[in-house]
Amino acid sequence: MINNAIARRYAKALVQLGSESGLIERFSQELKVVDGLVSGNAELRAALGNPAFTAEQKKQIMKELVVKLGSSELVANFLLLLVDKNRVVFLPQIVQTYEKLADEQSGIVRPQITSAFALDDAQVAAIKTALEQKTGKKVLPQVGVDSSLIGGVVTQIGDIAYDSSVKTQLAQIHDILQKG
Repeated sequence: MINNAIARRYAKALVQLGSESGLIERFSQELKVVDGLVSGNAELRAALGNPAFTAEQKKQIMKELVVKLGSSELVANFLLLLVDKNRVVFLPQIVQTYEKLADEQSGIVRPQITSAFALDDAQVAAIKTALEQKTGKKVLPQVGVDSSLIGGVVTQIGDIAYDSSVKTQLAQIHDILQKG
């Protein structure tokens, strides 16, 4: 719980900076790259989390990293602040929270659309249009396939699920028959 509060505080501050500068999406991309690099490199992660390294050594590592990646000045300063405050360990949570807050700020929803078979572009576009009308927001769908659905589509937007799969319909019929 405390970790989420910390991540939210830092992410919210960066979203506000990004919003003021019109750079929300750029910050998002830069954070993802840094997070992917830190998460994917055990030595780098260990060095940034190792108490044997001084704060200055860790800052130097982060400075070299942001220079090599070409990060913007605000993101670079943000990452150095995380090093100063010994919060680099929360970077994955901060990035995840940043994504959610940035989407809210930009009026974007990212539904997970799962179907029994691969959907063609026209079907995805039709679902996207319907969701945009329903939510009033820009929709960036993430499409997946789950053959256990048998047929139909399940759309998940946050905590809300629209389930029109054959699997669910069969389960409902089964329940009705069981109850008599």
